[in-house]
Amino acid sequence: METLAYFLPQVWFGILALFLFLYVMLDGFDLGVGILSLTSSNEERRGILMTSLSNIWDANETWLVLMAGGLFGAFPLAYATILTALYIPIVLMVFGFIFRAIAFEFREQAKRKFVWNLSFGIGSFLAALGQGFALGAVLKGIDVDESGHFIGGNWDWFSWQSVLIALTLIQGYVLIGSTYLVWKTTGELQTLHYRTAKIAAWTTLVGAIAITIFTPIFYESARERLFHPPLVYVFGSIPVLGILLISRLLTSLDRREERAPFVWTISIFLLSFIGLGLVVFPYIIPTEITIYEAAADSSSLVIMIIFIGFLIPVMLFYNLYQYIVFRGKVTGGGYGE
Repeated sequence: METLAYFLPQVWFGILALFLFLYVMLDGFDLGVGILSLTSSNEERRGILMTSLSNIWDANETWLVLMAGGLFGAFPLAYATILTALYIPIVLMVFGFIFRAIAFEFREQAKRKFVWNLSFGIGSFLAALGQGFALGAVLKGIDVDESGHFIGGNWDWFSWQSVLIALTLIQGYVLIGSTYLVWKTTGELQTLHYRTAKIAAWTTLVGAIAITIFTPIFYESARERLFHPPLVYVFGSIPVLGILLISRLLTSLDRREERAPFVWTISIFLLSFIGLGLVVFPYIIPTEITIYEAAADSSSLVIMIIFIGFLIPVMLFYNLYQYIVFRGKVTGGGYGE
């Protein structure tokens, strides 16, 4: 039983990390396209951007719901503490989702679309901003008492570090949104997003370098773990791999490749997740409560794994089926071949 109690929290940490990565990868380009819609020069272009998301955006957010439900069941203490500590960023994110969803539906029926276009773009920005602030708070650490309950202030999540992380995440979403549009559009609109992808790649790189430098400088827990073997070798290789992936991304954009930029961008996100996992693990409430201390009892974790084991393949198949069906280019009249 001791072995099971040690192994199951690790499994659930991996499952939640998978949910989070799938959410960021899939809904990330949704949010990026929404932010880019604010810069569209006319209604026709904005309509193409919206059409590219119309049949897939709601399913992408399902992974966030699964992650929240999994966190509640597997690590109930972490669920309560994290939501309390990050109440304002999470509310900001939820309001962004509400604005996006309402605007998406009402825009199609409205004769004057300006308000709904603006709501969709601003909602996308607010959702990304809230997620960035939440990520910054996680890296900084959450103040808790001996029982794991939050004892900090309402604005502990806000700092110049969290602002930098939030802005970098927004640029990352713009990058993946731009590369998605490179894949899905043609003509002048595709050419435009080759340019926005290049700009976002450079700004994301600058932000990532700054985060990589200041994380071990300002966060003692990260410094103690990452600068000692064997993690120091892994952590040291991540920036090198990141620069290599960015260079491959920029090269694919220069060559006007269509699908490769999106693939390289996903690879960059995956590498970032690995780095984040190294910084956080084994803490579920950084930097005080580990996954072993916050985990539910073993029987509950086993039952949840059985349920999730059936659900994950269904969700993956559903997402894959959507992308296969709507795999064509998006034109002014809808999906093409």
